[in-house]
Amino acid sequence: MKKVTLVLLVLLLSVSLFAAGQKESTTKAYVFASDTTWPPLEYVDESGQIVGYEIDLVNAIAELSGADITIKSVAWDGIFAGLSNGAYDAVVSGVSVTDERKKVMDFTTPTLYVTQSIITQTKDTSMVDAKTLAGKKIGVQIGTTGQFFLEDFASANSLTYDIKKYDEIGLAVEDLLNGNVDAVVCDSVIAGDFALANPNYAGKLHVTGTASTEGEPIAIAVQKGNTTLLTLINDSIKTLQDNGTVDKLMKKYNIM
Repeated sequence: MKKVTLVLLVLLLSVSLFAAGQKESTTKAYVFASDTTWPPLEYVDESGQIVGYEIDLVNAIAELSGADITIKSVAWDGIFAGLSNGAYDAVVSGVSVTDERKKVMDFTTPTLYVTQSIITQTKDTSMVDAKTLAGKKIGVQIGTTGQFFLEDFASANSLTYDIKKYDEIGLAVEDLLNGNVDAVVCDSVIAGDFALANPNYAGKLHVTGTASTEGEPIAIAVQKGNTTLLTLINDSIKTLQDNGTVDKLMKKYNIM
């Protein structure tokens, strides 16, 4: 009888320890969504791997904190809806911090700052700021701050833009090369990669100016109210900034 009781106790203890281990691992597992069409921040390389500045940063955060973080490739259209409904815990995708977005999601410490750059074919040099874009066909990625800035600027200054919206910024750039739009407006780090760092566009595209001069903070978006994850990321970012890791990653991906 005592032996049976002892065996039962051992089994119960084993089940309890297993359950505790399962619970602990679950609380440390997170899914980050990313639109992997934004080089050099996040993109798919020739071997099919998701890489980029923000991807390396998230991997560094995971290694430093011990958190189990999986990065899931998600289309930009609907990416914030997925964050809101709990399909994933965070979005790392060149997300600009805006007052409107703050209402429905939380943001980490900014990891870099960008402006809205203007890309044109090399033969065009006249489009240097938001005013000189008036009356032009301009490609943007739908739902990005490039689109929002142009719409707000046009309204505030009584200007007219013919804004063409694309699911991916790369499609806008291709249409620019084909002459279907006059310019593309996007984040400065993205513009630099397409126009300056990408050999496929060498001699064909250049950055002619800046549509917006005010720097936009880029940060990781976290599901509203998830203070545990927000604190984990912020603490890690501070350490990675202090120990020089962030600077090394920015240099690796030619982010100035």
